[in-house]
Amino acid sequence: MRTVKLTKETISNILEGMLKRSPNSYGEYEKTVADILAKVKEQGDKALFEFTKKFDKFDLNESNIKVTEEEVQEAYSAVDKDLLEVIGKSKENIRSYHQRQLQNSWFTSQDNGVMLGQKVTPLEKVGVYVPGGKAAYPSSVLMNIMPAKVAGVDKIIMTTPCNSEGKVNPAVLVAAKEAGADEIYKIGGAQAIGALAYGTQSVPKVDKIVGPGNIYVALAKKAVYGHVNIDSIAGPSEILIIADETANPRYVAADLLSQAEHDELASAILITTSEELAKNVSKEVDEFVKVLSRKDIIQKSLDNFGYILVASDLDEAIETANAIASEHLEIVTKDPFCVMTKIRNAGAIFIGENSCESLGDYFAGPNHVLPTNGTAKFFSPLSVDDFIKKSSIIYYSREALEPVHNDVIKFAKAEHLTAHANAIEVRFEEDKN
Repeated sequence: MRTVKLTKETISNILEGMLKRSPNSYGEYEKTVADILAKVKEQGDKALFEFTKKFDKFDLNESNIKVTEEEVQEAYSAVDKDLLEVIGKSKENIRSYHQRQLQNSWFTSQDNGVMLGQKVTPLEKVGVYVPGGKAAYPSSVLMNIMPAKVAGVDKIIMTTPCNSEGKVNPAVLVAAKEAGADEIYKIGGAQAIGALAYGTQSVPKVDKIVGPGNIYVALAKKAVYGHVNIDSIAGPSEILIIADETANPRYVAADLLSQAEHDELASAILITTSEELAKNVSKEVDEFVKVLSRKDIIQKSLDNFGYILVASDLDEAIETANAIASEHLEIVTKDPFCVMTKIRNAGAIFIGENSCESLGDYFAGPNHVLPTNGTAKFFSPLSVDDFIKKSSIIYYSREALEPVHNDVIKFAKAEHLTAHANAIEVRFEEDKN
């Protein structure tokens, strides 16, 4: 891996390069996506069937668009029992973690007849998009559905592309069933996002769409925002590791590559205060790349967005980490908990040498749907909060309104909104007579 001295110029160049990976930088795909969405909105199922034939090579129709219970049971028989057991354990860890995020409605009352509060309501319908293609991600199925289930969403509708035989990956179907998906449809790409956003003859319209996907899916989600809510516009995966001389270089190298294998645009960055560790990690990376199955993808990722940055001290390393605001941040230092308290921007923080990123991706319980491309500065991981909405509650008795009504009238008239003022004044007309 390339090793460079950490400077302001270095960070500026890295940040500029990483931002180019954002889906917002791929405008040339937007017209294609817009055309697909427009056709789905206008033609409904007919468009879905045509696009599925074109992109997935399967003759989809109203009788086979929805995954049947028989297909789900067939998937269970095809999934290894050991994997099924692990899915179950992971599901319970995710459920337990997200259960702690639940919010309750609340009310407060005052002696003068004022009652204020907040009503928390789960969303009615949520769409979960699950990518297909060469890779299958049952872990993402769990991470997207379980928070919605914990939140109390009435109906969870999943879409995922099928293969040319109309089959969906068995592990994906099993994970969906275990997590509690209510309906599963065999559609993918921008057309699936359009179906969820607008509704078709077969696919119901939802209130919010979550889940990862390729550039077409990302841009489609961006385009339908407003018709429905979305979780985020996800970019390529990232890992940043802060390490000092106490870190195990073999562990650090392995963890960097765990994200580099995702995508040629994935980013893997080590910031260290030790030149010796930098050298050893680089050597370990080279050895690992030779034997890992996705070595071509890993190497391109490292060539494009892989860095070892040597910082003058830990404070500089922390400042740089906060500037990058990585999706995944590992802290492998002498006192990692102390460093953690100084981290302001990160999607998920992994503390200590045994808390590798893979643990968070699959099993620990916190959500692995995380902000990317520096958006950890203002976005949070997917959570129960993404599947609820809040309503304000306001109650004033006549006795509570009387002493403040003139204040409200003055405010309304200051903004020249006389109808607002009148709505208060009519309630006290009798007092003026």
